[in-house]
Amino acid sequence: MDNIPKNNAVFAIPDDPEQSTYRFIIVAAKRARQLQSGSRPFLPTTSKKSTVIATEEVRRGLVNYEDPIRDAQPIEAPAE
Repeated sequence: MDNIPKNNAVFAIPDDPEQSTYRFIIVAAKRARQLQSGSRPFLPTTSKKSTVIATEEVRRGLVNYEDPIRDAQPIEAPAE
């Protein structure tokens, strides 16, 4: 049991400080849909399954994504 990573870090997005498995799944699913729609893979692969390709691309940090909550600008209170 000692070799089990905390917070499923094996399946976390590399630049995700919270190591969010949920975010990993969402980003990989969106990338898989792009691949199914005809996008070219970022990696050379022999796999025909878009989910396998997308999972590996996200795990290696090759997929860019935006987090609207993390990237949002703070809202300033109106001046009185």
